[in-house]
This record gives sequence, C-alpha cells and structure tokens, in this order.
Amino acid sequence: MSSRVVNGGISFWYADDGFPGAREPLGGDASADVVIVGGGYTGLWTAYYLKKAVPFLRITVLEQKFCGYGASGRNGGWLYNGIAGRDRYAKLHGHDAAVRLQKAMNDTVDEVVRAVGEEGFDAGLHKGGVLEVARGPAQLARLRAFHEHELAYGEKDRELYGARETAERIRVADAVGSSWTPHGARVHPVKLVKGLAAAVEALGVTVHEQTPVTEIRPKHAVTPYGTVRAPYVLRCTEGFTAALKGQKRTWLPMNSSMIATEPLTDAQWAAIGWEGRQTLGDMAHAYMYAQRTADGRIALGGRGVPYRFGSRTDNDGRTQAATVEALREVLVGFFPMLAGTPIAHAWSGVLGVPRDWCASVTLDRSTGIGWAGGYVGSGVATANLAARTLRDLVQQDSGQGGRTELTELPWVGHKVRRWEPEPLRWLGVQGIYATYRTADRRELAGHRAESSRLARWADRIAGRH
Repeated sequence: MSSRVVNGGISFWYADDGFPGAREPLGGDASADVVIVGGGYTGLWTAYYLKKAVPFLRITVLEQKFCGYGASGRNGGWLYNGIAGRDRYAKLHGHDAAVRLQKAMNDTVDEVVRAVGEEGFDAGLHKGGVLEVARGPAQLARLRAFHEHELAYGEKDRELYGARETAERIRVADAVGSSWTPHGARVHPVKLVKGLAAAVEALGVTVHEQTPVTEIRPKHAVTPYGTVRAPYVLRCTEGFTAALKGQKRTWLPMNSSMIATEPLTDAQWAAIGWEGRQTLGDMAHAYMYAQRTADGRIALGGRGVPYRFGSRTDNDGRTQAATVEALREVLVGFFPMLAGTPIAHAWSGVLGVPRDWCASVTLDRSTGIGWAGGYVGSGVATANLAARTLRDLVQQDSGQGGRTELTELPWVGHKVRRWEPEPLRWLGVQGIYATYRTADRRELAGHRAESSRLARWADRIAGRH
C-alpha cells in the first residue's frame, strides 16, 4: 500500500468536503415530543419529514459523535432502488405486496432528488441510473436471471445490454453483458448529510452531537449527560445498534471498505467512457460498487474484513493494508489501464445486517419505541423511505393521521430472530465470505455458465434465501 494513501479519517468524502463544526452535546435532562437516536440519514430524514408534517412537534436528535459519522458519511454514494429482503417479503405477504414495496423504492430515488432541490443544497447528485455488469459466463447467467426477476417486480423501464452495448457505456474488462435501471443516482454522501442536517435545524429541530445514547427505554433515551423523555423514542442507529444496552445481537455490524483514486486524466476517462456517470456494480457473490465522482475520481468499494468479533465497530474508518490492496486489484481488474493510478484514500464503515437480511421499519404502539434499518448496504435511498414511514406511523399512533400507503408496506412491523452468540457469529460470517470469494475465483477461472454450488451453500447458511 502506498504511503501516500490517506487511511481512515472517517472517509474520503470528509477529506473532500471538510468536517462539520461540532454541535453542542446534551446539557442535562430534557423533554421532547419525539426523540430520535442517531444523526445519520434515517434519523435526519425522520426529523425532517415529521417537522414538515407537524411543525409544532418538539423533536430532538441525539448523535454519538457528529451527524454523518457512521454509514451516512462513508458509503459509496449509491442512491438507488434496491431494498434488502424484497423476495422474503414476497413469500411472507404475497407478490403484489412486494411489488408495492419496489414501486415505493423506485419513487424514493426521485423523492430524494426533489427534497434536495427544494432545500437548495448541493449533494453532488447525478441521476444516471445503475449499471450492473457481468464478467464471465456464470455472472452472465445470474445477470439475465436478475434482470428477469426485476421485470417481474414491475420495473418495466430496465434494460438488458450485451457486451458491445455495455462497452458503449463503460468499458469494463471482460464484461459480457449488463443490466441498467434508471432508478439510481450518484450522490456525494457527506454533502447530502450536511445539507440535510442544516435543513433539519432550520426547521427548528434540536440536534445534540457528542451525545452517545447508552440505553433506550419506553419514553426515555439515556445518555451520560442526562435523559431525554418523550412519548416516542425512535432508534435510527443502523450498524451501531449493537452498542446499545440489550441490542448486542439485534443487527450484525457488517464491515464494508472503499478506496478513491486520484483524479483521472482526460485520456483515461476517454479510454473508460462512463459519460453517463451511472453507478457501477457487478454480479460477483462478493460484489463491488463504484461511482465516477464529481471531481473525476473512481470511488470503489467491496467487502474487506467482513466482521469484527463481538460486534465491534472500526476506529474512524482505518482499513487493513490487505483490504486496500484487494480493492485496488478489483479496480485494475475492471480497468486495466489504471494499473499505475495512485489510490488517494481508503476507509471503512459498518452497515446493519438483520439475521434474515431484511430491512424493516417498526413502531411498537405499546411502548412508543420505533426503529428502522437493517439496510444491508442499500441504505442511502431506503433510509428516506423508512423515515417517511416512521413519520406516518407516529402520526397514526398519535391520532394525527390514519393508515397510509407507506404504513401498509410489507416491511412494516417485520420481526426477526437475533443473531447467534459469539463465537458462532464470528465463525459463521468469516466462513461465509471466504466461501463467496472462493466461489468468485472458481467461476472466473472455470468459465462455466452456472453459479458455484459453494455460493448457494453460503446463501443458505447466511439466511439470505
């Protein structure tokens, strides 16, 4: 790993846009109508929509470090229509219910674009859609099945491309096909979270940073500096949920790592293409995700060390040298002409993974405690849908509203069992991702048109199907 690589420092996005000024911590016991735990996308969007809907509500957001410290300030900037758990919801609630959930996600991409435009801040948005490529026969077979699967959920504007049509959009080495959806946009994660936090404060929401919540009880959010009492306490902590009392095995904090290159030259961009600025993914089992940034870099991510023993989270995004090198190899595998291009920044973050890999949103009407998350890496857009759903659930429970299309979506109120205790949790996750990587290597080396049995076994063990 080059010594020039900035490792950690939260993320490249903060190095690019600067750290926010710190807001004041909680100054003692307080009260509110709604207290939101977590100052990321979910918590801030929830505060935004609730305050817009009911301006007189006293809303307090409590954030352990600063808004966007977690996944909201470290992600790959994929604002897209994917949602974790859709197939399981189809099995549990019927195909039509899952189609409604998918349509809501499609609409959510445009809702974020609309809201950012209305608030008038720059989030680095470019709606170029999502292009997912296949490299090799096994990935191509999965791509075609994936494409048909998406069409079956009502995505009639999705397009399937062959090798030539794919190369006309982005010249990825060994790409044999791709699937494109218009329901996606590139975003600068930190500009989005900063703009959203400022918009929330401008509406009159109280935001306390440097205030870790240690325990959530009915009508109480407990911190070292005092307790905030409110009829509704909404947990919006995603990958950091395990740090709360009693939540150690609720969601697993899965690690994801990223690199960002130095800005590419005009000649390099001419060789790669990518004029449409689509977000880019692939059909590997241990998949990658990438974007062409507004300042002409490639930001690319994938699974590094997938999980830390005991549900621990990282220290300000520092990433192992082996992970940085593995991601550089992915970059060069996709774009061989970038073999000598320096990596400017590497970082990591955690995402929340429920035991059944299903995102959900819930308000327990008996306690007033609500939560949303478990996005499994698809949270940039899903957080917005979850926030609007929490708004509707709170309004419904408080008598200020009734049922809505959002409160009737199949992910509302979903229950799932907890993760296994250690060391089973650590052993299972390490084994699963080692198996995925082995399956990918075998598929690319063997040129077979069927998915590896190893990957199907790992899916079953993981609970993904």
